[in-house]
Order: sequence, then C-alpha cells, then structure tokens
Amino acid sequence: MSWWDQVFRYCERGSDPSFWAEPLNAVSNAAFILAAIAAGISYTRRPCNEPAPGVIALIVLVFIIGIGSFLFHTFATRWAAMADVIPIGIFMLSYLGYALRTYLKLNWLWVAVGLVIFVAALQIAGAIDCRPGFFSPASARGACLNGTGGYVPAFLAMMGIGAVLALKSHKAGGYLLCAGLVLFASMLFRIVDLELCSETRIAGGVIGTHFMWHLLNAATLYLLLMAAVHHGQRIRP
Repeated sequence: MSWWDQVFRYCERGSDPSFWAEPLNAVSNAAFILAAIAAGISYTRRPCNEPAPGVIALIVLVFIIGIGSFLFHTFATRWAAMADVIPIGIFMLSYLGYALRTYLKLNWLWVAVGLVIFVAALQIAGAIDCRPGFFSPASARGACLNGTGGYVPAFLAMMGIGAVLALKSHKAGGYLLCAGLVLFASMLFRIVDLELCSETRIAGGVIGTHFMWHLLNAATLYLLLMAAVHHGQRIRP
C-alpha cells in the first residue's frame, strides 16, 4: 500500500479523487482555525500575566487540527488521513492530562494511569464491530458508526470530569459539560453522514452531514480551550 492511495470515506466526496471533491468538508475546517485564533486572543487578554505553556500548546494543536483535516478532505490520501487523525489524538491525550493535573489536581502518577486507561478505552471502542445495518452497511465503506465509536471515550471523559468539577463548584466544570453535549451532537452528524447521503442533495450534488461534525467539533474544542484559558493554570512539576 502507498501513502498516496486514495481514501473514499465521506458522502460529499463519493468516489471522486479530485482536490475539491469535498468543498463543504474542506472549507468547514476554517472553524478550527477560528476557534484557535479566538482562544489565542482570549489568552492574551487574561488578567494573569503568568505564562501558561500548556494552554498555548493546546491552542496550537487546535490550529494544527484544522490544517490536518483540510489536507485530508482535499488530498484524501493515506498520508493526509494521518495528518488528520494524529493531531486529534495528541489533543485528546494532552487535554485529558491537562484536565487531570490542573482541574482535578491529581499527581503525575495518577495522570499517567488515567492516560493509559483512556488509550485502552480508545483501542477497545475503535475495535467494536456493529451488526450489519447499524450504521455500518457494506455500502458505507467504513467502520462501525462510520468510525465515530472511537470518540465515545472522549465524550465520557469530558462528561465525567465535567460532572466532578461541577460538584466541586469548579468553574471549568460547566465548560466541559457544555463541550461534552456539543461533542455528542457533532458525533450524531458524523454517524449519519453516509446514511443520509442521498437525502442531502443541493444543486444536484450530495453534501452529507460531515461538515456539521467539523463546525460543532470546533465549538467543542473552543469551549475546552476557554476552560483552560480562564480557569486553568500553569502545570508545575
């Protein structure tokens, strides 16, 4: 297999290998860029002048996510798919570690344990096979729930940590809970992209619903960044 092999995964592209076969899916990635820029502006306006490299790194990762996803939805190759999923994976692990350390005040040992459990959960969720017809028909050319099952651990972690923080009256809790709800909505749009393909036609072409995953997922990441900007702190040894 070559890194330049084409990947046909979403409704809008179908089996068209051209660069602009997914215009909505490609352009909607600007939402990630805007989320990162808006979070960066908020960071510079913080009343606290102490630098927070962890927060800066998270903002940069969201910017990179937008670029990587744009590359995938234009080039649609195996290497572009890696450019898409690797930054997302790094962000999930980074933000979980940040949340465990800064919000829940866990020591580094328990942060490491939490990350190991999360990675294991990602592996298990991604390996689950759905029965035929449960958003995984042969025509879908994709994994169970159109590959969205792998994001369930992130949703559960978001809601779980958010609930604990809310019970402790930590102001970041509301951000995480809202982010989790928005993520859930975005996952639904990702799941039904191929299922509703024939019902989402504009000007004779299909568009699917994957672009809504981008828009809502960008909103999710923005809320997470806002929690870190306003209610996080510098990670100390």
